[in-house]
Amino acid sequence: MPSPTLPVMPQPAGKPLDLDCLRTLTRKDFQTDQEVRWCPGCGDYAILATVQKVLAGLGIPRHQFVFVSGIGCSSRFPYYMNTYGFHGIHGRAPAIAMGVKCANPDLSVWVVTGDGDGLSIGTNHLIHAIRRNLDINILLFNNRIYGLTKGQYSPTSEFGKKTKSSPLGTIERPIWPVRTALAAQATFVARTLYSDPAHLTRTLEAAARHRGTSFIEILQNCKVFNEGAFEDIVDRSQADELRINLEHGKPVRFGPNGRLGLTLRNLEPSIVNLESTDLAADAILTHNAEADSPALAELLAALNPPAFPMAFGVFRQVSRPVYEELLMEQVNEATRKRGPGDLARLFKSGTTWQVE
Repeated sequence: MPSPTLPVMPQPAGKPLDLDCLRTLTRKDFQTDQEVRWCPGCGDYAILATVQKVLAGLGIPRHQFVFVSGIGCSSRFPYYMNTYGFHGIHGRAPAIAMGVKCANPDLSVWVVTGDGDGLSIGTNHLIHAIRRNLDINILLFNNRIYGLTKGQYSPTSEFGKKTKSSPLGTIERPIWPVRTALAAQATFVARTLYSDPAHLTRTLEAAARHRGTSFIEILQNCKVFNEGAFEDIVDRSQADELRINLEHGKPVRFGPNGRLGLTLRNLEPSIVNLESTDLAADAILTHNAEADSPALAELLAALNPPAFPMAFGVFRQVSRPVYEELLMEQVNEATRKRGPGDLARLFKSGTTWQVE
């Protein structure tokens, strides 16, 4: 799906000249002098490097970027980004990001969270940020475990997972991040993985150019406490069989040379061999990320091994009014009708209480 090139943001009035506005940025410009303190082999390293590279190519000066995080391994991200940043408290990153974006809509705001941070104590904040459709980007790292607190099961851990906090196996059904975002009426939803930098890059670039809330689930390995969580999917020798790479407007195909496809039977997905079937071409599901209904995106998001391959790419990308613009329209209209307002006079008007 072609997207317009992001414009270079104007230099703020009264500010010292920012050389970022006059030169091409590189990944190095977004690196800090902080020691990156993740475990050796952690998937976060690959995500960090890719995000830094992508931001350098967006044509936006560094002072226009803000990274907000909560609590967890992934939430150290703002320390390693040479941009503005805010390390928030557990689960509240989307709420903080909403305040930042509404206070200064010109900023490019990024939320970095994990499956524990974003989908446990932070679930309500995440859902409401998504449904409001602020123009922010939410990156949710999913390793299906609590890594920072040393290996308890998380909201996305698979049913029956044995961990330190579920020695007999968890009896809870997992939350599916992509399906949760779709249910919250997200206008941009995607899934990618840390071990495929080319796919990760394309997905991040598409998210950055989307106007509205962009939600990306990034499958990521925890080397210490959940090694091999996505081993089969990450294995490139099995990628043809276990991954569907979604492309807008193209048939949903996978397998060697794309010989397998998806069709619907009684509203249930079914795998067909395109080399040996006489199905009509229009019987094969064609991906439409721009469909007004999220039904197809939900069907694709629910695919999961071993019965089906897992889908990657952009599930949904639709246009809706963004929250901060609607908010400012109301503010401007109220100001036009009532004037700029007087805070001191407001405090003294109406019913008041004296607290001693």
